Amino acid sequence: MAVTMPSASPINVLSPNRTPNRPPMQPNVANVVLGNLPIKPWYPSFYPEDMVGGRKTERLYVCQWCFRYTSEIMKYSAHCKVCPLKDEAPPGDLIYEKDDYIIHQIDGEEHKLYAQNLSLLSKLFLDTKSVFFDVSTFLYYPLILRNTSTSSHPYGQIVGFFSKEKMSWDNNNVACILIFPPWQKRGLGQILIAASYELGKREQRFGGPERPLSALGRKGYVSFWCGEVYRCLLASPLKRTVTVKDISEETYILQEDVVAALKEMDVLEKRKTASGSVVVNKSKLRAWAEKNGVSREPIVDVDAFVEKEEEEDEDDEEESEMEE
Repeated sequence: MAVTMPSASPINVLSPNRTPNRPPMQPNVANVVLGNLPIKPWYPSFYPEDMVGGRKTERLYVCQWCFRYTSEIMKYSAHCKVCPLKDEAPPGDLIYEKDDYIIHQIDGEEHKLYAQNLSLLSKLFLDTKSVFFDVSTFLYYPLILRNTSTSSHPYGQIVGFFSKEKMSWDNNNVACILIFPPWQKRGLGQILIAASYELGKREQRFGGPERPLSALGRKGYVSFWCGEVYRCLLASPLKRTVTVKDISEETYILQEDVVAALKEMDVLEKRKTASGSVVVNKSKLRAWAEKNGVSREPIVDVDAFVEKEEEEDEDDEEESEMEE
């Protein structure tokens, strides 16, 4: 299969987001307890000065349902008994439900304290991302895992999230993304990334994550781009010539990210076609997928996204008014 590449070389979109001369900042919390899980923070967060100021806080307790926090275990125990989300679903609207995975959409303007507390916790595991206390311009998408041994909650455990600006001048479909450390290396980040691109398609938001990417984020996104490009190429007719633009428009992945994926997979032949297009070896493509355990099935089920019924509700209201 031939692939026409862009004539201009893309910029290096995979550069890390930490300047070489700046060492990573030390955490201002030694240990965080999320529910009953002790976790070692990686970076400092912007918790109140009277709680984390001066010397490093030895232990911070964070509610696994609402993400409120305290450094006092008695206050934490008392809160956990009466937390309003102890037996309830997370706030916001259900937008995806498939097997053991649930995703909600939370408006930072409507659920300000929840969004702020979630952001404060996430900053403990993110280097350069800033916590926006004015969360009203962001949407948050927590991933809930149903069957987990770490929680007895009837709805499931929030294991990570991504956020995005309601209006992004750069057309980014993700501002911040994180799977909490106890649930990393399970492919859950790929579900969030795939969901962000599917939502981007539905919103006609042709973009990608906010740049530059962290080292961990870069690894996750390259893996996702490679998988999507693989599935797209494998579905194309054998002798058809496709352009990087074609792949980009099919997957909603930016052209420079498509190029990065093709190079990462190392499936391009050295020879070119008469028209100058590069050749993708489908045997190499399949071998790459087998080696990396990449399935031909999409990561998320597009039919599992829950459509809002606002228009139908409005129609029902109008009919009721007419009947009256």
